[in-house]
Amino acid sequence: MSEFSLEDINQMHHLYRINLINSCSGYKSANLIGTKDETGTSNVAVFSSITHLGSNPGLLGFFLRPTTVIRNTYDNIKNSGKYTLNHIHDGILEDAHHTSAKYDPAISEFDATSLEEEYKDDFLAPFVKGCPIQLAMSYVEEYPIKANNTILLIGKIEKLYVPDELLEKDGFINLSKGKVATINGLDGYAVPELKKRLDYQRPKAEFVKQ
Repeated sequence: MSEFSLEDINQMHHLYRINLINSCSGYKSANLIGTKDETGTSNVAVFSSITHLGSNPGLLGFFLRPTTVIRNTYDNIKNSGKYTLNHIHDGILEDAHHTSAKYDPAISEFDATSLEEEYKDDFLAPFVKGCPIQLAMSYVEEYPIKANNTILLIGKIEKLYVPDELLEKDGFINLSKGKVATINGLDGYAVPELKKRLDYQRPKAEFVKQ
């Protein structure tokens, strides 16, 4: 088994270190964030840091790299307060990944790929057509992470769109049926298969004090 000390990690070639540390945390969410700027130009970009923060209200967060360079997604969200989350699926992996390319703000990634934008219920930001899960989000707040100058941005779920065939009777969304992808590291995409759902767990009786 390979092992890496902090000193080993600090002395690595930067690309090797990036790949190692980005993949050691495990599989991550694979989402496209859709926004629109003040001129009406749409933007869509891949993110692998979406995380659940609470169910009531429904809050989701994601992390942004330092804003020392142009961050179209961040700027658009701060200006409009609206954005969409769209689950990447098996059929759009290459185009979804290409949205990580650094385009000029005047160029829409929808034009540079085969991804199609669509609009629902007069919501400002574009959704990605065909994505099995789509969420309309509104900006709530943000927190700077001093350790590396990143930002945790928190949003509230305004509306959730789920195909009936993915929705179980108890509210569980079966992502496996939608061939929803996940990301390993920066560029490894996998499409997981649901193996089993387990019951809510309680302490075993013999370990409970009477």
